[in-house]
Amino acid sequence: MVVPELRPWRAARPHVVRVADAVRPRLARVAGIVGPRLARVTAAVKPQVARLTQAAKPQLARITKAGPNARSWQYTAGAATAGLALAAGLVTAAGPWDSTGQRTAERDRAAALEGAGGTDHGRRTGSSASSGSSGSSGSSDTAAGAPRPAPAPSAASVLSGLGGPADTVKSAPAATGLAAVLDPLLRDPALGTRHAAAVVDVTTGERLYGAGADQALTPASTTKIATAVAALTAMGPDHRLTTRAALEADTKELVLVGGGDPTLTARKDAQGWASLRTLATATAKALKQRGLTEVTLSYDTTLFTGSEIHPIGVNPNLAAVTSLSADEGRTDDSTSGPAARVSDPAADATRRFAGFLKAEGISTTSPGPSKATTRAETLATVSSPPLSDLVERMLTNSDNDIAEALARQTALATGGHADFAGGGRAVHAQLKKLGLPVAGAAFKDGSGLDRGDRLTANLLTALLVKAGDPDRPDLRPALTGLPVAGFTGTLSTRYADGAAGVVRAKTGTLSGVNALAGTVVDHDGHLLAFALLASGTTDPTAAQTALDRTATALAGCGCR
Repeated sequence: MVVPELRPWRAARPHVVRVADAVRPRLARVAGIVGPRLARVTAAVKPQVARLTQAAKPQLARITKAGPNARSWQYTAGAATAGLALAAGLVTAAGPWDSTGQRTAERDRAAALEGAGGTDHGRRTGSSASSGSSGSSGSSDTAAGAPRPAPAPSAASVLSGLGGPADTVKSAPAATGLAAVLDPLLRDPALGTRHAAAVVDVTTGERLYGAGADQALTPASTTKIATAVAALTAMGPDHRLTTRAALEADTKELVLVGGGDPTLTARKDAQGWASLRTLATATAKALKQRGLTEVTLSYDTTLFTGSEIHPIGVNPNLAAVTSLSADEGRTDDSTSGPAARVSDPAADATRRFAGFLKAEGISTTSPGPSKATTRAETLATVSSPPLSDLVERMLTNSDNDIAEALARQTALATGGHADFAGGGRAVHAQLKKLGLPVAGAAFKDGSGLDRGDRLTANLLTALLVKAGDPDRPDLRPALTGLPVAGFTGTLSTRYADGAAGVVRAKTGTLSGVNALAGTVVDHDGHLLAFALLASGTTDPTAAQTALDRTATALAGCGCR
């Protein structure tokens, strides 16, 4: 039996390709750090893997009965649940490891560098496009006969029992042991005037450590974990966001209708995201079939309501929040991080669309705002990859534009107002619906840029545990999207000399605020969820180092 990896391949692939050149030195450095540990545990894990195989067989049998036409997220998430095992006292440190025990981030990097040999880890397809219909649903299954990435080198299996005897499954860390390790680290003055922490066993949901865990503090970008879980709960991981071109037949007005897809791109290489160029090509074809080569061009952004500008004002960390934009309104070639943005993303996207139509032989007027009527005929559509992919990209890159869009989409899916306040209310309502501890929590936005946001360490760890619940595989992207220490996203430059590849966590940083929340595989192979919040910090670098030191201590902790 092969237990599929927790992190899907396709979602990581675009980001992997773009940063491949940057990671070669880091891979070599981390290989030296992790290699000895892998070698030490190889001989120890065989009996546990055998038990895992037997425990997971019934669940995997149910999954595989769905056949080749099963939706990819169901198979991946369901198989990942089986891979986590969470059964009969056997703890599987799935975290950042795939079925062969290889760090998924290292595997992705090796594949990006066209490494050969080892395990073929598979892939998923991306966005979808269609002409003449407004449907947005679709499968993300790998097409029959599609090329697969080159197999990447595989490391030794480390599914359970890291550092432990071959025939022993240890209990979770003891509260007293954790306190002895964490209390001194959390007294570091770099963590400011107020801090909170919680550690929970993902397998049982038992809180193993808490220090001010019910104290609501400013969470910064760890808010995105809550946004991810709420959006997945409200819409499901297969949901796609659709941008369409609609023709008003009586006036020959062509309306570009925004569907709230923050990943729509005008770049020549769409890398699996919905393409504005593809939409223009399909639209031009449909217009010519109707004998039209000149149209009045407009754009419709009425899906979202309220102010487009975040309370922090114009900021390079976030474009104006609108239901129509291309490449997040960035004025450079970046795909993540701060960047100068256009003042009107919808108008900018429509001007680009007009340029693509012109290249296809369609002349347009200068575009302006409008609203498509119910009589408008949809000529062509493009749809985003599944919501699961958008969630992973949001978490990995700490993408504020995606976060604000998903908060609004959550509001729309639950009958609320698609503005900042409505998005916050919708996120809160979805978490309460899940039975999570929302006392003291406040959501003023979806990204965590608003200083009025409040979360507790208890809620953050509960979100992570819920995402690992075998009964909620639909929430798994909230775990698989977390940056991997030393390898991906906002943790790519951290932990080079610490718990690289073992910690997966969402970072959070505002002036005077530092946070870290995610999962870690401890010394005995237990998957732990943790949340660390600090307010009143004066040195962001020192605070970040203190948080990383604490997470690294968890990774090395047997903590009896």
